[in-house]
Amino acid sequence: MSIMTIGIDLAKNVFAVHGVDENGKAVLVKPKVTRDQLLPLIAQIPPCLIGMEACTGAHHWARLFRQYGHTIRLMAPKFVTPYRMSGKRGKNDAADAAAICEAVTRPSMRFVPIKEEHQQNILCLHRTRQGFIEERTATYNRLRGLIAEFGIVLPQKVTLLRQGIYLHLEDLPGWTNRCVGDLLAHADQLDARIAEYDKAIATIAKEDVRSKRLMQLSGIGPTTASALLASLGIGHDFDSGRQVAAWIGLTPGQYSSGGKSRLGRITKAGDGYLRSLLVLGARAVLNSLGNKQDRFSRWARALVERRGYWKAAVAIAAKNARLAWAVLKYGEDFRMIESAV
Repeated sequence: MSIMTIGIDLAKNVFAVHGVDENGKAVLVKPKVTRDQLLPLIAQIPPCLIGMEACTGAHHWARLFRQYGHTIRLMAPKFVTPYRMSGKRGKNDAADAAAICEAVTRPSMRFVPIKEEHQQNILCLHRTRQGFIEERTATYNRLRGLIAEFGIVLPQKVTLLRQGIYLHLEDLPGWTNRCVGDLLAHADQLDARIAEYDKAIATIAKEDVRSKRLMQLSGIGPTTASALLASLGIGHDFDSGRQVAAWIGLTPGQYSSGGKSRLGRITKAGDGYLRSLLVLGARAVLNSLGNKQDRFSRWARALVERRGYWKAAVAIAAKNARLAWAVLKYGEDFRMIESAV
């Protein structure tokens, strides 16, 4: 039995494995493999190509399987769906594993970079920090909705909201007053947690040479540099900076037909967290332009006048994504023209 390609449908406890030979004939079909059986099963198979969907635990399994000489490819689930023969087999784990096995061999398939353990370690900081930020936003929105029921409508800016609430606390009934106080205290705790995570991320970024190089780019600070480094690694999984920009979702979608090229809005594909950090950094660059007369500032100012503020911000974000790939890919060999930064 010569297995050339394996597709694995990942799960928490029960996995499905589908393997084919060089002729595409199924020679290993195991629709139910328990978690403790999966690694011994893969370890006893000679090195081959293994495909998996990029979902929870995929990077962990990829690192384990790679130790046994296998070539691992991760794919976005939406790229696997067209290969599932749902009309013949229906939707089940075995059909998913067969679809993954077929999709991973396609020459035009796009794969997800495998993250190392230290990369996921840093990304845990970012994901937790982002969760606290979202929880803080939800807390203030809940607070704003509660006091609106009593005729108190305040501005959206957090500082003005807090100032206004303190002025109206005496106007609120007893239990509502307590709820508002508890929500404000909870928001304060979240602020303290977010500050701790910001400090930790900044410390890690300042200790890494590659992050320091990234922070030399306009609009990229410690948080963005750390997230880019943890997500891209050294950029070897991408052939160009444009691929990185497209992977983050900062390139326009194309709707061309009949020889006419039509470009629409940005695709917003990939990692929304990275995209938001880059766009926020680009907005900071635009807001700090002032009367600067260097080459980059003149270009950015002209871009705003020609295409508008938001399109200019996205263009700068995409430019930073491409430059970040070049910095990580070439390291010290990459040199930027000072006036073009």
